[in-house]
Amino acid sequence: MSVDGAQLWTLNQRLLGVVMDACTGELAELGLETKEFFVLAEVEASPYPAEIATALLLAKASVTVYVRNLVAKGFIRREIDDADLRRHRLVLTAEGTEARDRALAALAAEYDRRLARITPRDRTELQRILQEMLSPA
Repeated sequence: MSVDGAQLWTLNQRLLGVVMDACTGELAELGLETKEFFVLAEVEASPYPAEIATALLLAKASVTVYVRNLVAKGFIRREIDDADLRRHRLVLTAEGTEARDRALAALAAEYDRRLARITPRDRTELQRILQEMLSPA
């Protein structure tokens, strides 16, 4: 049986969409829209808006809007970058860290509900496969 890469990609996207849809209520309770959550979750790894746009495959203008919203909600703040005083870096506030962590916990719980449908051995194999796919060629 041949495995079609496009079909696997589509199934993976569907799974991610189903998990995100199931968590929409929890995100809304935290005051987050889905894409705002992704931006919030990326701030520590990519503290500059342009880096966030690249990491999340979002338009820079869209990231600007999400950052403004997150600043207004008190989840992140802008700080002048000591290395380059012309740039601002983004920093999570305590409220932002808490919202991010609660949102990640909700996503993890929903994903765990999906993972419970497969055996522990298959979960281990899935982890191994995903890590292999993400490793540099």
